[in-house]
Amino acid sequence: MATFNPHFTIGILGGGQLGRMLIQAGINLDLNFQVLDPDPQAPCAGIARFTTGKLTDYETVMSFGKNCDVITIEIENVNTKALADLEKAGKKVFPQPHVIELIQDKRVQKKFFLDNDIPTAAFVLVSNKADVIQQADFLPAVNKLGKEGYDGRGVQIIKTKTDLDKAFDAPGLLEKLIPFEKEIAVIVSRNADGEVAIYPPVEMVFHPEANLVEYLFSPAQLQPEISQQAQAIASNVITQLDMIGLLAVEMFVTKQGTVLVNEVAPRPHNSGHQTIEGNVTSQYEQHLRAILNLPAGSTAMVAPSAMVNLLGEEGFTGNARYEGLEAVLKVEGVHVHLYGKKTTKPFRKMGHVTIVDADPHRLKKKVNFVKETLKVKA
Repeated sequence: MATFNPHFTIGILGGGQLGRMLIQAGINLDLNFQVLDPDPQAPCAGIARFTTGKLTDYETVMSFGKNCDVITIEIENVNTKALADLEKAGKKVFPQPHVIELIQDKRVQKKFFLDNDIPTAAFVLVSNKADVIQQADFLPAVNKLGKEGYDGRGVQIIKTKTDLDKAFDAPGLLEKLIPFEKEIAVIVSRNADGEVAIYPPVEMVFHPEANLVEYLFSPAQLQPEISQQAQAIASNVITQLDMIGLLAVEMFVTKQGTVLVNEVAPRPHNSGHQTIEGNVTSQYEQHLRAILNLPAGSTAMVAPSAMVNLLGEEGFTGNARYEGLEAVLKVEGVHVHLYGKKTTKPFRKMGHVTIVDADPHRLKKKVNFVKETLKVKA
C-alpha cells in the first residue's frame, strides 16, 4: 500500500473563489497551499501562503512554481509556456499545460471536438469583424472570441444581418445557434491511473442579461438515455484529452434529444458548487484526489440539490453588504457560501447558496425564496 505524504506544497494559479473552496477541501487532508494572483485582496489572500503577481507573466509563474510540488489552476488565463517548462523540470502540473493551452482558445477547442468526433454545434472560424459579415448566410449564430472570454464576456448572439455590426473585431468563431431544450453540465475527473469518475448531469438556468449561470438543479430532469449519453460524452472528452484533474463539460440538449458539447473548463466550475453539500464527494475534493493520484471519491447524490449564484445587484458598487441573510439561514437545507470579496459591483459573483431537499417541489420553492430574499448591495 502506498503511503500518503501531505507534506508538500500545492500551488494554485489564481486566487479567486474556486481556489478558496479548493483550499477549504484540502484542509481535511492536511495539505499545504501556495497561491498566485494579481489581486492582493483576492478571496484566497489570508487563508494560504499568498503571492501577488501576474498569472500570464513567464518569470512570475516560473518563480512561483519552483517552490511548489504540484501545480494546478483555478482559471485558464495563465502562462502555459512557464507551466510546460516547470513540467520539463520535474514539477507535476495538472491539468497538463497542453490541455490548458488547447482550452484557452475556443477555436482550437472546437477543432478538437471536430477531430475527435465529439458532438458539437456546426461552426466557422473567423479572424475579424469583416469575416463575420461575410458569413451572413450562416446566421443565426453565436459569435465567440477565441481567447479571454469568460462569465458571459466575449459571447454574443447574432440573429440577423442587422446584428452584424456588433460582431467582435478579433479572432473567434461563429457557432450555429442551437434551438436547445436544456443547458446541462457534467463534472468528470480523471487521475494519473486513468480512473474516471462522473457526476450526474445538472440543469443550468442562465441570467438573461449577464449570460452566466443564475441557478441550477441537480440532477437535471432528463430521460435516462439522455443522462447516460451526456455522461458518456464527458468521459470521452476527458479521456481524449488525456487530462488529469477535473473537467466541467457544458452541453446543450436539443429538442430532438441530441446532446452537443458547448464548452469545457479544466478545473472546478460554477456548475459543480452544489456538490459541496449535494454529493458524497465535492468537486473540490475530487479535483485534489485526481491531481494527487488518489482514488476517486463517490459521486453519488446525498439528495436532490440546487445552487443559486449570489450576484452583485444592479445599481450598487462599493463595500458589500448582504440583505436577507438571516431569513435565508432560517430555512432548512440552505447553505450560504460567501467568497470574501470586499467590494461588489453589478453581476459580480459574490457567493453562492446550495440547497438540499429530498422533495423537488420544495427545492424549487426554496430556490425562488433565496433568489428573492438574499441580495448583495453596497
